[in-house]
Amino acid sequence: MNTQTPHLHYRLLPADLSGHRFQITLTIAQPDPEGQVVSLPAWIPGSYLIRDFARQVETLSARSGRRALAVEKLDSQRWRIAPCKGTLVIEYTVYAWDLSVRSAHLDETHGFFNGTSVFLQPHGLEHLPCLLDIRPPEQHSDWSVHTSLPEATGLPGAAVRHGFGLYRAPDYDALIDHPVEMGTPQVITFQAHGAEHELVFTGVIPNLDLSRVAADVRAICEAQIAFFEPESKRAPFLDSAERYVFMTMVTGSDYGGLEHRASTALMASRSDLPVFGDRRQSEGYRTFLGLVSHEYFHTWHVKRIKPAAFAPYDLARENHTRLLWVFEGFTSYYDDLFLVRTGLITEAQYLEMLAKTINQVQTGPGRLKQSIAQSSFDAWTRFYKQDENSPNAIVSYYAKGALAALGLDLTIRQATGNSRSLDDVMALLWQRYGRDFYARDPQARNGLPEAAMPALIQEATGVDVGAAIAAWVEGTADVPLAELLAPQGIRVESKRPEHAAPVLGATTRKQGSDLVLRTVYEQGPAHEAGLSAGDVLVAIDGLRVTADSKLDELLSRYQSGQTVTLHVFRRDELRRFALALAAAPVAVKLSRTE
Repeated sequence: MNTQTPHLHYRLLPADLSGHRFQITLTIAQPDPEGQVVSLPAWIPGSYLIRDFARQVETLSARSGRRALAVEKLDSQRWRIAPCKGTLVIEYTVYAWDLSVRSAHLDETHGFFNGTSVFLQPHGLEHLPCLLDIRPPEQHSDWSVHTSLPEATGLPGAAVRHGFGLYRAPDYDALIDHPVEMGTPQVITFQAHGAEHELVFTGVIPNLDLSRVAADVRAICEAQIAFFEPESKRAPFLDSAERYVFMTMVTGSDYGGLEHRASTALMASRSDLPVFGDRRQSEGYRTFLGLVSHEYFHTWHVKRIKPAAFAPYDLARENHTRLLWVFEGFTSYYDDLFLVRTGLITEAQYLEMLAKTINQVQTGPGRLKQSIAQSSFDAWTRFYKQDENSPNAIVSYYAKGALAALGLDLTIRQATGNSRSLDDVMALLWQRYGRDFYARDPQARNGLPEAAMPALIQEATGVDVGAAIAAWVEGTADVPLAELLAPQGIRVESKRPEHAAPVLGATTRKQGSDLVLRTVYEQGPAHEAGLSAGDVLVAIDGLRVTADSKLDELLSRYQSGQTVTLHVFRRDELRRFALALAAAPVAVKLSRTE
């Protein structure tokens, strides 16, 4: 692309670090003669909730030459600029103070943004190539830029690697799929099957063992690249970028990730990351590696293999699909599986993590009411808008989706004498829908149809899993893992933990100095006694309860079936309840048979 080619030109400046404001300019050489409509996306792909990013646009003005143009707000996301004959220049500011993987954040230590939060979409012109001029803040000449967005090499003002300046994207869809981190992070690069990868850690992280993290992440990347492309071992992101970037914001307690076509934005707790001189592998570090594995797997599965409902995305409204159990559930199955396949965790550790997922799913009464297909469809209004009753009403398409993937894998292996597996299904999905997704004309990019999985699995493996999908996915049946794991030499034991204290049938949370009921499980002791979520525990049998109380220790003095007296505050009213304690729930443990 050269500057004479019709294109969209964006300029972004971290203008007010302490006020958390980006200043953006969009220049359109040939705007709509009827009046250019622009908007910000209502949501970001990978996070299925209407977020109304446009609410953070503080000012917006437009001009053509020296002439100011009228701006009309059409609805929550859209503006219309008055017609003009020449070049249209739109200037606006975005408030960026959301420390998450989904939006934008700016202060004196760093800047981060997703394109969906800062780049206006010019309706009717989304197909045009884009140039992005990222400008440095006046106060910080030492900041660098980290993004998978390609530099605009060959153009005046083009950025050099990690520098400010011009970057390019083939269209608006690509522009918003390469988040940007700027600041003074800790960085290390490595090669995985010849493809460059960059690890970027932002935050205060004393003695971070970057080399260890890079070695472990490299093992994950090489295993996944070879999994999808066993012959060429070609990384998928090379269709749109020169490298892959893991950008991680490190805080005291956060966790999360969001996938992009050649990068991922992560959040991790400082305590989960390894330090120099300590080779132990903490549970937190295993969790971090699982997150890395999950988001990297999405490079193939979600960013290129997509539901048909996402090809293309409609960023102005909800895009409903019943297939998130495939795209998030399968990914949640493979993320930990790749840790054991690469030797980063032992088989025993993997079985322990799998048992944790099984117990998590079994705890929620909602799994008996909602299928994971329906959970996928309702992600916009239920999964991403959870409240105190959600465990009683819904099921996670991540967690039970992972168990369904395991169940399908085991069913296929058993039916074929381990000659076929879910790996063959993933290979067919990649060949048919993902491998050349971005090489196609945008209008020819297709995704997985809603009802395609049973036939596709049978095509890939020769096994009819229609009944299993009907029961575990479209229905609410539990996946019979004990039966399915036995032929693989894995024993499933269900028993109550020894010396476990009886339970109230509710979860709690700290609220200042108070201990508050978070969720009251349906048909549990607290529910039967009349307690409700939000009740503040005051005392049990006359003994005071506070946020610092060790509830398990207090309840360990009782036996299941015994009745205790609970005093709680509901709003500002003191209430008294008699509650019959229940035995601790049964937990699953997995082990290799002798």
